[in-house]
Amino acid sequence: MKITKLFMLTILTFLFFLQSNLMSASENFYKEAVNHFENKNFEKSKFLFQRNLVFNPKDDLSYLYLAKIYKEEKNDKELEKNLNTALLLNPQSEEALYMLIELQLAKSNFSEVKELNEKFLLICSSLCNKKYVIAEKISNLQPDDDQKE
Repeated sequence: MKITKLFMLTILTFLFFLQSNLMSASENFYKEAVNHFENKNFEKSKFLFQRNLVFNPKDDLSYLYLAKIYKEEKNDKELEKNLNTALLLNPQSEEALYMLIELQLAKSNFSEVKELNEKFLLICSSLCNKKYVIAEKISNLQPDDDQKE
C-alpha cells in the first residue's frame, strides 16, 4: 500500500514539473518570437509563433502576430485565416477585427465590412479613433444611388 502511494506521488510530482517546464518553454517561444518580429526577422518569428501554438493552441496573440507577418508577406489567404482564428479565440480583439476590416475593404467586400464594422463599434476602446477611417472608406465603397439607374 505504501509503495502504491509513493509511486502515485512520484508520478504526480513528475507530471507537475513536466507541465511547468512546458509552460515555461511556451512563454520563452512567445517572447523570443515577439522580439524577432519587432526586429523584422519575420521567418524566425513565424517559426517561433507556430512553435508556441503547439504548446498553447489557444494563444490568440500568436495568431494575431502570424497575421501581421502574413500581411507583410502579402499572403491574404493566411492573413485572413489567422485573423479569423484570433477572433474566434478572442472576439474582443480590436486589432484583429480592424485588420480584418482593412482586408475586406481591400477586397471590396462591402457586406462583410459593414458587419465587421458594427462589431468593431461595439468593442472599440483603444482603437476607437479608427472608426472614422473605416466610416470614410465604407462611404467610398458604397455604390451611389445615381449609378444604379
